[in-house]
Amino acid sequence: MTNRKRAVRVPAVTALMPMKAHSERVPRKNVRPLCGRPLFHWMMDSLRSSRYITRIVVNSDSDDIGLEAERLGAVYVRRPPHLLGDMVRAHPLIEWDLRETEGEYFVQTHSTNPLLTGGTIDRAIERFFESGEHDSLFSVNEFKTRFYWPDGRPINHYVDREVRSQDLPPIYEENSCLYVFSRSSFATTGRRIGGRPVLFPIDPLEAIDIDEEYQFEVAEALMARRLGVRP
Repeated sequence: MTNRKRAVRVPAVTALMPMKAHSERVPRKNVRPLCGRPLFHWMMDSLRSSRYITRIVVNSDSDDIGLEAERLGAVYVRRPPHLLGDMVRAHPLIEWDLRETEGEYFVQTHSTNPLLTGGTIDRAIERFFESGEHDSLFSVNEFKTRFYWPDGRPINHYVDREVRSQDLPPIYEENSCLYVFSRSSFATTGRRIGGRPVLFPIDPLEAIDIDEEYQFEVAEALMARRLGVRP
């Protein structure tokens, strides 16, 4: 008898994508052209290609960004004065979005992950709904290499036992590419990562997050290769 994977029932999911006009390390990165298009257009494409995302909400302090996002099919939520500035963290922004938006299930992404595909987003959503025991999901980078604490103590291996790196227990890095959570989970914990999360490894090439200038250049080179064009 052939084992068949049970179909996953997925309700409507709303995507949240915060963007601000100012960026400290990469000036105006959200609208800076990457392979000929504003950076945030690439993530908009991925979200619009998802099978499960029924609405995209863009939270911004810039009418230029917000109105362009609306032209691409998003709902624009203007940030109130108390959420303006570079020091505002993600959770107050999500709290405001949930106050202004209907729905129970949400995916939060960033425009700074232009290589993340709609297919990966859909697999993450399916993984979240496959098991009822988890209240959230977040994407990670998986590492199998030797890590140490600052004082020289090994984290995931023993210095007196030589183990091949591929046989080491993996360590996971939160890569900020995508988060899946429910309204009720966020209300309980005040965080997008709840108390029982799924760690969802993704392809390292999709996981590039643009925080520094060199990462923008790497992302553009990889996108150009994907498109078959010169950067």
